[in-house]
Amino acid sequence: MRYISTRGGIEPLAFQDAVMMGLARDGGLLLPQTLPTVGNQVVQRWQQLHYQALAREVLSLFIDDIPETDLEDLIDRSYASFAHPQVTPITQQGDLYILELFHGPTLAFKDVALQLLGNLFEYVLARRGGFMNILGATSGDTGSAAIAGVRGKANINIFILHPHGRTSPVQALQMTTVLDPNVFNIAVRGTFDDAQGIVKAIFNDLDFRDQYQLGAINSINWARVLAQVVYYVFAYCKLSRLGMKSVDFSVPTGNFGDIFAGYIARRLLPPGCIHRLILATNANDILTRFVTSGDYSCSQVQATFSPSMDIQVASNFERYLYYFLNEDGAAVRRSMESFVASGRLDLTADRQRIGQDFSSRSVSEEETIATIRDFYSEHHYLLDPHTAVGVKAGLELRDPGRPVVCLATAHPAKFGEAVSLAIGNEPPLPPALAELQKRESRCVILDAQQDTIKEYVAANALH
Repeated sequence: MRYISTRGGIEPLAFQDAVMMGLARDGGLLLPQTLPTVGNQVVQRWQQLHYQALAREVLSLFIDDIPETDLEDLIDRSYASFAHPQVTPITQQGDLYILELFHGPTLAFKDVALQLLGNLFEYVLARRGGFMNILGATSGDTGSAAIAGVRGKANINIFILHPHGRTSPVQALQMTTVLDPNVFNIAVRGTFDDAQGIVKAIFNDLDFRDQYQLGAINSINWARVLAQVVYYVFAYCKLSRLGMKSVDFSVPTGNFGDIFAGYIARRLLPPGCIHRLILATNANDILTRFVTSGDYSCSQVQATFSPSMDIQVASNFERYLYYFLNEDGAAVRRSMESFVASGRLDLTADRQRIGQDFSSRSVSEEETIATIRDFYSEHHYLLDPHTAVGVKAGLELRDPGRPVVCLATAHPAKFGEAVSLAIGNEPPLPPALAELQKRESRCVILDAQQDTIKEYVAANALH
């Protein structure tokens, strides 16, 4: 398996090289040169596997430069820290199935990918030598999960940018209370889109990138998306074993990474297994406007109760655009250059084709809180606000004859304010979160300026 850029400007890479490169050197995103597919007999065999064994099977289709025993060890170590034996269990709540993705060390779905990615970085560096300075931006959960994945690891420093004051208090503490000497938290005076734009610009400064051996942990890194493909396949296999041959998934998303993993899973499995992907957004609805009207255009970022989705420029959209434009790298490059220049892509003529892959709904703040309240009242099951966005969209857009799996992306205790507003009291904090308030915190606050961030990174990077 070799990896190419969405913009067609690099030679094909092996998987390990793709992991270490992160963002393609031509500014595009990395994807498999060809997408593997499996048949019904393979799916029937997969129905019997536990999560780690299924992960080995799925990842092996995309990775051919890591020995099987090494890959097995990487997977087993990555999920040993999860609190549930099934890693990503499913629970039925009324007419919906909830795929719980919050049983990792930071209680968010990002752990599923970032525990593995941290171990992959360490594995490659141990064999090749050298060092890495990880640079990433977070709207909340990616940062803490990335830090948890690489804290204390040899030959790795990590620099995480988050929007100052725009994450939940728990999300901020999960990052800033990690005091390992290889961890550097940067709160930028701006939005997540500002932070993400700075990170991308720095990666596109190839001299700086090479000098400091920058590595990517955002979902621009293909390994992030690949790890997330597994839980879609796992959920489908669990339900198909119960006789459900076709399912829909409802996915709360802002950066398009999680739902793009579902798109890859949909193409991997036999046709019809994953029927529809329901794309759920909050008030920051650029992706819903794209699906419903073909209008992919930026507007102002709005702060919401689901801050991890407070995004206008969705990094992983370019990966979908590559397939939408018939795998034409030059066309992708022209489209992304046009988007950077104008802030808009007009795909209105292709709405019907987009609708074959996705349906979508934007969920308001009032609807989010009402969904948490009503779901708790009816099922005694507590949703975090991001999951509530996905549940609301799933309930509105579901086909009564087909099961809907809603992705539960974070533990509700991470968003106590929204939960309290919905049900009248904050959820009890798990021990891992309750003790955060007592810990020392360390963070630097900087202006959202590329040169300012580069100076800070250069002053503290391994070199």
